[in-house]
Amino acid sequence: MRPVIEVKHLTKEYNLGTLTSAKDTLRHTLARLSGKKTWSRKNFKALDDINFKVEQGEVVGIIGHNGAGKSTLLKHLANITKPTCGEVIVRGSTAPLIEVGAGVNPELTGRENIFLNGAILGISKKVIQSKLDEIIHFSELEKFIDTPVKRYSSGMKVKLGFSIATSMDADILIIDEVLAVGDLAYQRKCFDRMEHLIQKQGKTVLLVSHNIRQVTRMCSRVIMLDHGKVVQDGDPDVVCTAFYDYNNQKILEQNRSETRDHPANNDLIRLERIEILDHNGQPTSTILSGDSLTARIVLDVKQEIKQPELVIGTHTTDFVYLTANSTESLPKWHDSLLPGRHEITCQWAYFPLKSGPYCMRIAIFNSLRGVIFSEENLALFTVVTQNESKQPPLRLLNLDCTWNYKEYDPAEIAK
Repeated sequence: MRPVIEVKHLTKEYNLGTLTSAKDTLRHTLARLSGKKTWSRKNFKALDDINFKVEQGEVVGIIGHNGAGKSTLLKHLANITKPTCGEVIVRGSTAPLIEVGAGVNPELTGRENIFLNGAILGISKKVIQSKLDEIIHFSELEKFIDTPVKRYSSGMKVKLGFSIATSMDADILIIDEVLAVGDLAYQRKCFDRMEHLIQKQGKTVLLVSHNIRQVTRMCSRVIMLDHGKVVQDGDPDVVCTAFYDYNNQKILEQNRSETRDHPANNDLIRLERIEILDHNGQPTSTILSGDSLTARIVLDVKQEIKQPELVIGTHTTDFVYLTANSTESLPKWHDSLLPGRHEITCQWAYFPLKSGPYCMRIAIFNSLRGVIFSEENLALFTVVTQNESKQPPLRLLNLDCTWNYKEYDPAEIAK
């Protein structure tokens, strides 16, 4: 069986340069016609000799940093734009959901757009009519379905577009980062429908997302782009781990080169220093998973803060909150922080996170729960794990467990 998608030496170039006046354009044209040397704009390769195939039923995630070429690639697969060179072969009907409002006519009502999109996909009016109630119900737009789409919010447009795209029985779904728009409940609903299409109907799906954890969970294969090139293509765990490693290394390098004042500093309080200490109480930037972790902060208090609450926590570099501890849990804490310099430590006796870089976060509240200081992405530190290669990649914690095994006697089962 032939692949449903073939991408062969796909290259897309754009001209870079500044806008010029009509006078400069005329001067440039006359110079070029007379054979004189003129200025020229540089070409930028959004896609650079891309090659891959997608088989029927594959769920392919496409990841990469901003500007890597992900959305440009999807637009070629959806036949929205044409390549500079190379070719894209798509065998089967496609339902693209590339960006908010794409494929939706703002002057038409939601109901009219459903029929328009179905007609574009080559679906008969009778079939669309049979699916109409299902599409409207899933979009949760019953009250607004006869309202012109130009009056919809961005979230409403996404709901309509996603509901149409996933209800029209197209062979291939092409979905960009649009699912990040809208409320969390509807995002969950969309992911559930996609999993149904993938697992029950065997749809071919191409998904661009910055939510790498969802990509790892949903996709059977992942392609990573970097500056318009395919740098990795294969198992989701392997490719997504490589992407995390690449970004984490970039964050570490940025952190080493940056010297910045904390933006949360104010007239009441200033964070002078924050350090990570090892089990010997020495400043460090690396700890062993499962070892103790101590955060030491030095605060310069400008004015008295009555009944303060201090919260210290940790998060991943993509801001997944991991821990948070408050002084409210202490039986006795300071009634006030007087003007002057204060050193405070918080220790976790057992810090069982998987290997990778993490950050500290701090918040300080007054007696009315008003925020005096709040900042994240502080004191970047790295956790290392022994025998990392023997651990499964999809985890955040390294928790010890006890295994038990029992084999039943077949005669016992027969009873």
